[in-house]
Amino acid sequence: MKKIILAIAGFFIMQNGFAQIDYMQNEVKLNIGNTIAIASVEVGYEFFLDYNQSIDAQILFNDRMNYHSEKNSRQFNTTSFMLGYNFYFGTESAGSGLYVNPFAKLRTGEFTEVVQIADNDVRQVTDMDAFIIGIGGGYKWNFNDTFVLGPFANIGRNFSNEVKERFSALEFNAGFSVGYRF
Repeated sequence: MKKIILAIAGFFIMQNGFAQIDYMQNEVKLNIGNTIAIASVEVGYEFFLDYNQSIDAQILFNDRMNYHSEKNSRQFNTTSFMLGYNFYFGTESAGSGLYVNPFAKLRTGEFTEVVQIADNDVRQVTDMDAFIIGIGGGYKWNFNDTFVLGPFANIGRNFSNEVKERFSALEFNAGFSVGYRF
């Protein structure tokens, strides 16, 4: 009986180990929308676990809170690291169509602003360090399993009291991603 169970287990391991993968498993991407609109550079890497599932890692340089501007002596000096899971609902090709993206994000840095207090310019600094969890979604067009394009949006909840006092507990981000699969 043990030999039969071991033989069946070995068969399934070999089937999964030598399965033919008919899609690219890696994707690098850039949020070109925010790079153009607000000078925030958001680069990412996606590794496909399956035809419709992937792990998503992103680094966001100059991550702006809810699209606040940097006018009038205001400046963001922040970097964020985001890790998420994507589930795609499309059936035409791997990693395409509508998708949902639960994520966790860690932001570091500060926000500096010059405010007037009693006719004096005072430099006010807000510590932007925060842990954020959220959910997002979007749509991806996959061209020949090589180039991908698509809009996305997400909303997250930050757990930093200092950030909540200056801005908001809810954070919104959106953009248009351009990617290459290999």
